[in-house]
Amino acid sequence: MSATDREESHRARMQRKKAVVDAAIARADRDQGLLLVLTGNGKGKSSSAFGMVARALGHGLRVGVAQFIKGRSDTGEEAFFRAQPGVTWHVLGEGFTWETQNLARDRETARRAWAVVAEMLGDPSLGLIVLDELTYALKNGWLDLPLVLADLAARPALQHVVITGRGAPDELGAAADTVSELRDVKHAFRAGVRAQKGVDL
Repeated sequence: MSATDREESHRARMQRKKAVVDAAIARADRDQGLLLVLTGNGKGKSSSAFGMVARALGHGLRVGVAQFIKGRSDTGEEAFFRAQPGVTWHVLGEGFTWETQNLARDRETARRAWAVVAEMLGDPSLGLIVLDELTYALKNGWLDLPLVLADLAARPALQHVVITGRGAPDELGAAADTVSELRDVKHAFRAGVRAQKGVDL
């Protein structure tokens, strides 16, 4: 094939692709608050959510963050975003379950955390809410899934919610507008590398 033929073939493919993309954009004719679920065993679920926090702030939206498992306050994302105007940040967990080793306490901590989240979900001034590692509280039965789904469904019409964590329940995925599953291919921790500032925390 000559260079001219390759150029014409490329142009024809791009014209067909543009027609498909333009038609899809034309069909997307409404705005609404989205429920996004970032799940799977791969690294990057919370990192993706906090990227959306930066994006939302760039558009002038107010943001709320609730962390369900983390009990520490020394992560880079918290140090940065807590200092930004328009961000409400709640560290509501007490650490991983293998640290607390107390089922009743884990359940009560999750219920207290959801009470805070329920107030955030009722606040129409919050354009984006991140519920970091909520899936663990659902998977372990610390929270009532139908109640959580009902509260999410009753939120303001244009409020976006991002939920992160492994093992998202099927019902949560069914209720979501967008679900992404991150796959674990390789992780430095398994090779003996501790969590690194700026990458893992």
